[in-house]
Amino acid sequence: MSPLRRGRPGLLGMAARTAVVAGTATAVSGNVQRRQQGRAQDAQAQADADAQAQADAQAQAEYDAQQQQAAAPPASGDSALLDQLNQLSQLHNAGVLNDTEFTAAKAKLLA
Repeated sequence: MSPLRRGRPGLLGMAARTAVVAGTATAVSGNVQRRQQGRAQDAQAQADADAQAQADAQAQAEYDAQQQQAAAPPASGDSALLDQLNQLSQLHNAGVLNDTEFTAAKAKLLA
């Protein structure tokens, strides 16, 4: 019959206890890390979905504005003339038309 040992555990007992504690800590930290990665992925997916929805809404708003502009009745003669003069002025300022071309186009519109 082997005598029962009382008191502090021996070297093997301490090594076994340390191994159990280390294994448990590793398992817990792995679970925590996986849970944090899952939450980060969910948050990123939600942010991507929100950004896509915002881009879709903006594109839809631009499309609607273009449709309304296309469906608007044509401008009266005076405002159409002013629009054409403004376009000529912008082309002249951008350097597309030189002074003589601008003057000739303006005279043609006003005639």
